[in-house]
Formats: sequence, structure tokens, C-alpha cells
Amino acid sequence: MTRRRRQGITLVELMITVTILVSLTTVLAVNAVKIWKEHLKSETALRLNNAEQGVQAYAAVNRGRFPSTEQGLEAALPYMSSRDDELPTDAWGNTLVYRSPDGDWAYSIGSHGPDEQEGGDDDIVVRMR
Repeated sequence: MTRRRRQGITLVELMITVTILVSLTTVLAVNAVKIWKEHLKSETALRLNNAEQGVQAYAAVNRGRFPSTEQGLEAALPYMSSRDDELPTDAWGNTLVYRSPDGDWAYSIGSHGPDEQEGGDDDIVVRMR
């Protein structure tokens, strides 16, 4: 009795391989999206920090007075480390929001986040007393 060696792969083996590859790709894609969203939040936090330092430098030069809401971040632009002539934006391309005084706070600088709507869980705000 001679056994023939089989050649090639069966349809079941091919389907199992494809299923494993699709599953791995899905897991990697989901994690990549999470990592990218966290990166955008971190980038926005860095930009807020830069704007805050500019506002603090403005106040140091102007005897402790912060820019008014009307003046906005434009007044602090020369004191920001980015040295751009444009208003700072968040990682989603939206202009940062500046308010002074903001209730009990001396000022606040914020981003509405990816949904571009004020309020909600995705807003990122820095406040100074």
C-alpha cells in the first residue's frame, strides 16, 4: 500500500489562516486608533501648556494683569515659545479658547476636543487661580 503525499492546502486550512489574520488585523487597528487619539490629546495638552506659559509671561511683563477675554491669546502671542504669528490651535485644528477672568479663576485656556462642542468629556482645559 503506497500513500500519496498530498499537495497544497485544504479550504479549511485556508479559511482558518484568513480568520486568524483578520482577527489580528482588527485588534491592531483598534489599538492604533486608541493610540492615535491619546497622541492627539497629548499634543493638545502640550499646546495648552505653551499658551499658558505665554499668558504667564504676559502677566509678568504687565504687572500681574492677564490679557482680557477680548484681547485673547493674541496679546500673549509674542511671549509664546512657538514664535508663530498665528493663534495656537489644538491637535484637531481648532483655535484655543481663552477666557479671563473665568469665574473664580484668573483665566482659562481650553480646547473643545474632537467634537468641537463646548462641554462634554472630551474638553481639555487649563485654569489658573
